[in-house]
Amino acid sequence: MIDIHRTRPKTKAEQESEVERVYRTLKSWLIEARLPPGDFLSEVDLATRCKTSRTPIREAFSRLAQDGWLTRIRRKGYLVTPISIRDIVELYEYRRILECFVVDKVAQSASHEQMEELAAIVRLEEDPDAKLSDILAASSTFHLRLAELSANQRVRNQLALVLCYVRRLDTICTQTVPGWIGHKEILSALRGHQAETAKRVMARHIDLSRDKMLRLFAA
Repeated sequence: MIDIHRTRPKTKAEQESEVERVYRTLKSWLIEARLPPGDFLSEVDLATRCKTSRTPIREAFSRLAQDGWLTRIRRKGYLVTPISIRDIVELYEYRRILECFVVDKVAQSASHEQMEELAAIVRLEEDPDAKLSDILAASSTFHLRLAELSANQRVRNQLALVLCYVRRLDTICTQTVPGWIGHKEILSALRGHQAETAKRVMARHIDLSRDKMLRLFAA
């Protein structure tokens, strides 16, 4: 007799969907520093927390290692890749290149409606009652929306990756410089279609963030 209550095997599409769900969950935990740099990860523990089997966990680990979030240690498994001073310097150098390009492009074509959209995001950052996680999310949204307005999909995709790492650093180092102050200055330059001013303000904004991180990690 066929056991109609037996769980059927998952289809390939369902398996891929489960791996994607686990990957996104683990990545969000990495960004939020719920999986701290330097920690070894347990397949069994994370499979339980994600309500899944160990197979999707292993596949997600492999993808996250390719992205640089995890490091595979032979015979030991995966650990969350530690953050070095050099990592921070290189991250912010790359961010500076991308975002100065972005504001140069946006300053040439920014519309009133687009600037109002960005201003609304800055107001979310200014909210004195907002949680740190909401402020950091709004900050990432501001920078990512700017990249989208540059109409360069490759730059937008690269910046999205960079901002994930930046958000993790901001989460770990909660002594943050209020980002909205720099964002207001950037917005003012963009409203006036002042590309050189926008680039200068953006560079200073990123450099301040970099210097803060370097001080905190060196302490």
